[in-house]
Amino acid sequence: MFSIHAQPTPLTGAERSELYLPLLQGKKVGLVGNQTSILPQSDKKHVVDFLLEKGVEIKKVFVPEHGFRGTADAGEKVDNSIDQKTGLPIISLYGNNKKPSADQIKDLDVVIFDLQDVGIRFFTYISTMHYVMEACAEQGKKVIIFDRPNPNGSFVDGPMLKAGYESFVGMHPIPVVHGLTVGELAQMINAEKWLKGGISADLEVIPVANWQRDQAYNLPVKPSPNLPSDLAIKLYPSTCFFEGTVMSLGRGTYDPFQMYGYPDPKFGNFTFTPVSIDGMSKTPPHQDKRCYGVDLRDESLDHQFTLKYLLDAYEKSGMKEKFFNNFFNTLAGTDELKKQILAGKSESEIRESWKAGLKAYMQKREKYLIYE
Repeated sequence: MFSIHAQPTPLTGAERSELYLPLLQGKKVGLVGNQTSILPQSDKKHVVDFLLEKGVEIKKVFVPEHGFRGTADAGEKVDNSIDQKTGLPIISLYGNNKKPSADQIKDLDVVIFDLQDVGIRFFTYISTMHYVMEACAEQGKKVIIFDRPNPNGSFVDGPMLKAGYESFVGMHPIPVVHGLTVGELAQMINAEKWLKGGISADLEVIPVANWQRDQAYNLPVKPSPNLPSDLAIKLYPSTCFFEGTVMSLGRGTYDPFQMYGYPDPKFGNFTFTPVSIDGMSKTPPHQDKRCYGVDLRDESLDHQFTLKYLLDAYEKSGMKEKFFNNFFNTLAGTDELKKQILAGKSESEIRESWKAGLKAYMQKREKYLIYE
């Protein structure tokens, strides 16, 4: 008989209570969380419920894009409310109030950040983290990051964000696929002085146990309404660029980010019709129109970032400049990519132009890595 040594199950920062409960004793605590802030090994218990059971004094919960239970559309307004289960005030960090105000954190000693990220620059939970760190640094409050594995953590790829293209979908000079956990990125933000005025937060990271960055990680809960599966998360960096074009990337279906198309048969044989889906996409692009394109649902889970789909759709469109919308450069974090596509450059030529930036980034990143 062969004995197969199964890899031990990764333990998220939230599950390592022996490391953080001592830090929370006698403290007034705020928590940045949502539906992903769970203890996977404890029957998916929510971290808020767990901390309350342990006698931690939680005063309020801050929530990012998509809300506390994760049911708001991308970009949808999330209101302040009260959590039915615990009676805690819920404060939205999306819309007009992306950064906790001095007033909202003045009665706290510590703010815990516990959100499941997917390792891509334009996924906005890391922008929320930036603003939380900044607010806490300004008000002299401690920040504790409960770290979680990065499902796209084994590689680094894509164009670097260029100065002048900062936005809520890209705040830092990092590539599209940054190859860091939120804990590692928080350390980088702090030490590289990326917070406003170069201030630093009093930061502590509770690391993941039993995890290496090339280890596959199946997310126990979907991180946002339109990333419903591990494959969607793998394809997300490659297909999200369609948000900056005339194409549909499958919003309004149950498999967004895993297909793309347009209401014209020249884009492919595969067809789908985006419809309004409550809790996923209320008004998807090309709603109720039959789209023709490409089905990526059989793509391998080893998928890594590629421009192939984007270049292929651009080529077929024949639309030149009209293929893109105003969001494209914001998403790319640079105006270079669009210029290169319009100039007819191949994927390998475009990649060549990223090399120097990625090399410099990899050297900088090295200092902040927590995991093998």
